[in-house]
Amino acid sequence: MTNTRRFHCLVLVALCLLLAVSSTSAQTITTVMSGLDSPRGLAFGPEGGLYVTEAGEGIASGPCVTVAVGSNCYSQTGKITRLYRGKQERVVTGLPSIFNTGRRDVVGPNDIACQGRGTCFVTIGWGGDPNAREGLGASVSSLVGTLLQVEPSGRWRVDANVSDYEADNNPQGGPVDSNPYGVFVSANNRYVTDAGGNSLLRVAPNGQISLVAVFPRVPAPAPANFTDAVPTEVNVGPDGALYVSLLTGAPFTPGAAGIYRVVQGQAPQLYQGGFKTVIDFAFGPDGSVYVLEHSIATTFPPIGTPGRLTKIAPDGTRAEITRALNRPTSVIVDEDGVIYVSNNGVSVGTGEVLKIVQ
Repeated sequence: MTNTRRFHCLVLVALCLLLAVSSTSAQTITTVMSGLDSPRGLAFGPEGGLYVTEAGEGIASGPCVTVAVGSNCYSQTGKITRLYRGKQERVVTGLPSIFNTGRRDVVGPNDIACQGRGTCFVTIGWGGDPNAREGLGASVSSLVGTLLQVEPSGRWRVDANVSDYEADNNPQGGPVDSNPYGVFVSANNRYVTDAGGNSLLRVAPNGQISLVAVFPRVPAPAPANFTDAVPTEVNVGPDGALYVSLLTGAPFTPGAAGIYRVVQGQAPQLYQGGFKTVIDFAFGPDGSVYVLEHSIATTFPPIGTPGRLTKIAPDGTRAEITRALNRPTSVIVDEDGVIYVSNNGVSVGTGEVLKIVQ
């Protein structure tokens, strides 16, 4: 074989290998929902619709109270939007929400999980000392820092007052702080993460709350030395155990965030680590876990573009799916392995849900 022919064969082999690699990593990302106000949690409804919570708008239309940073002002601009048979519509509006004047962010409907004929449960955040809610007045103080039950008609009621549990018990110790965030619904119980209280809680059908686990502070570089765990999402894994993701707090140390396996009565055990800001995760139909990081930015401040989605196969192999994300907040995977991500999660009017087909 001549050198020329040998060269052409090598080029052909290289091209074939390149095409093979490209075909395995190829993906299509499309926007399936848009115009959202601070989109957060995702869930599938029993009818096959895709639901997303919207934390709300930066509006201080109600009473305000002073918290550790700025003031929390009641705005009641939380929403739930559904994508069903290609049509996007807001199915619930006027949900409790909070606008913080210091951080300039919105806390409201954080996560959603649906059950049965269409009843959904939604966490309503707070972000501060739960006792400060009293300054909002009796008519609204009991609506934030809660778990709501939302019916298919759009009617809703408070199912449990999560922040009251933190105020009364403070299971981790230290400053009293509460921000109900993730929710998972089983046949008999609801499980809620309190990102402020660093705890995982069980809510019984009668609304009674009990402690499942607390998450200790996480080591961080000096001068901080330690930072809060900040549990975000809770799910049940293929083995039937509970799993909880940790964002960790400032300075958002790279590698400190991860997912923990939780068995009541035992200390949470690290399941997957080495991440920066795990805001959500989801198990796929093949047992893979999809890990969503809110930000992997290395600049200061350390929370910004881009976010990242990583797939961890059952054998532990990791593959980055995409980092073409801006402050993403939630991920969900359907039975066919199609991925949905809420993106622009801290943006009003430009929030979106992306569909990722691998």
